[in-house]
Amino acid sequence: MARIQRQQHSRKEQRLEARVTPEQKRLIERAATLRGTTITEFVVRSAQEAATNTIKDFEVLNLRDEARDVFVNAVLNPPAPNAAARAAAERYKKQIGL
Repeated sequence: MARIQRQQHSRKEQRLEARVTPEQKRLIERAATLRGTTITEFVVRSAQEAATNTIKDFEVLNLRDEARDVFVNAVLNPPAPNAAARAAAERYKKQIGL
């Protein structure tokens, strides 16, 4: 049996505005028409996709081959703390009252 997924709709109370050139507006209108959406729907969906991708690009660490191996090794086998790290830990403990 097919499941119908319902999107949770929140009330749209915020507003965005942008000034664009006539060329940009024509381009956006054409793209919205090709997608079969309104300009507002097209702009909001495109901006949301771009925002999601930008955040993902900054939050996700992608490592390959040797870089991945070095990272995993450092996490699994960290070096012993040096004098500066031990001093910082002591300062922190004093600050929080340990």
